[in-house]
Amino acid sequence: MGRSGRKAVQEGLKKLEDQHQPLFCIANGENAAGGIGITPDIADDLFLWGIDLITLGNHAFHKREIIPYLDAGNAIVRPSNMPPGTPGHGSMTLKKKGVELFVSLVCGRVFMEAFDDPFRETARLIEKVSTPHRFFEIHGEATSEKIAFAWWLDGKATAVVGTHTHVQTSDERILPNGTAAITDVGMCGPLDGVLGMQKSASLHRFLTSMPTRLEASEGKGVLHGVVVEAEMTSGKAVAVNKFSFTP
Repeated sequence: MGRSGRKAVQEGLKKLEDQHQPLFCIANGENAAGGIGITPDIADDLFLWGIDLITLGNHAFHKREIIPYLDAGNAIVRPSNMPPGTPGHGSMTLKKKGVELFVSLVCGRVFMEAFDDPFRETARLIEKVSTPHRFFEIHGEATSEKIAFAWWLDGKATAVVGTHTHVQTSDERILPNGTAAITDVGMCGPLDGVLGMQKSASLHRFLTSMPTRLEASEGKGVLHGVVVEAEMTSGKAVAVNKFSFTP
């Protein structure tokens, strides 16, 4: 989330990786550029700092310069449930140390812009996936939709992680058939704003009902995330733990 979130990742990600020793590191970067969208230079920085794959969301195309970057073979995915012909890819498979991890992102439809059915799109993708290690992100506003999506994928995914609200939920768990789930993983950005935006502008909007330009807060950033441990053969989750870390 903005410069504050990028600085937190730059300063703190290595410490988290040393502590948890993850095989793959995935981050949603759709708010990395000033709080809305992402640029190629910022994406390159995130990869340099240790992120293996960047997911986006409903702000995927808010910086026009990212469009050719999405088709250039970089490890970055936009929502899969967008119309055919949309630039970029909605899913990707990472490979490291003999392990393949399928990653896909869909946007929810409740209180969001018009997207295709995330359930139908994910069902289409699952039919083509051979690896048991499967990471699905649902970028959505409604907690009910994200929880339903996780239950629907129980036993078909290693993890289902929600994003978009910037507020970390406390419901991380492993569902009965081996899928780790959390309704919202939170954000990497300043907690002294309003969802990472400056307080003054946000308060002006709420108090006056007048349109106000929102800008990312510059406060000290915190890293929110979740660590999922999975069985090597089955891909089923055996542990899931959220974290909130201030570098």
